[in-house]
Amino acid sequence: MVLGYIRVSTESQSVLNQKHKILEFAQQKKIIVDEFIEIEISSKKSQKARLLDDLFIKMQEGDILICTELSRLGRNMLEILNLIEKFNSHGIKLIFTNQPELSTNQNESLSKLLLAIYGYFAQTEREIISERTKQGLSAAKAQGKILGRPKGAKNKERILDPYKDEIKKYLEMYLSQTSILKIINSQLEKPISMTSLRYFMENDKVLSKLS
Repeated sequence: MVLGYIRVSTESQSVLNQKHKILEFAQQKKIIVDEFIEIEISSKKSQKARLLDDLFIKMQEGDILICTELSRLGRNMLEILNLIEKFNSHGIKLIFTNQPELSTNQNESLSKLLLAIYGYFAQTEREIISERTKQGLSAAKAQGKILGRPKGAKNKERILDPYKDEIKKYLEMYLSQTSILKIINSQLEKPISMTSLRYFMENDKVLSKLS
């Protein structure tokens, strides 16, 4: 069985676009989509749970779920990762039409997939933070505020300071330090060593309690 997974928002055009992309992909791969399942973003948690339970009852090992992109699976990273692990435990193959590198197949382990997902979210969040920072600086400049570090200030920002919240989140998800290092290094121009990562975490009051 092949199902198309649609994440319904307030924009009807979004639903049509998702269906179009899924059907276009299926046609290219000569796959027949048996059915579409639609999950509303605004649905109550209990309603979503029932729909997902019905989905897992309906699908069997070896079945395929096609979705346009990773972010359509859920509201946040944790929800998406939980769903992916559940799909994997049921032997259901996931295909993302817009992100084929994240699709599951028999030759790719779950750990590799999750690592790719962590990297994807890390990059996305970094872009969001960067954009918000630019907007904040523009707003501050417009208000006549002085930007930059005060004259004579010490302690130049450490290379991992911008990634502190990200590292904290990964520690709370019980990722190993090796996995965290790989994810962070994928975002840096110059990779850091495990020693540097450990030193950073051990010398931070919040991170040291989690590591």
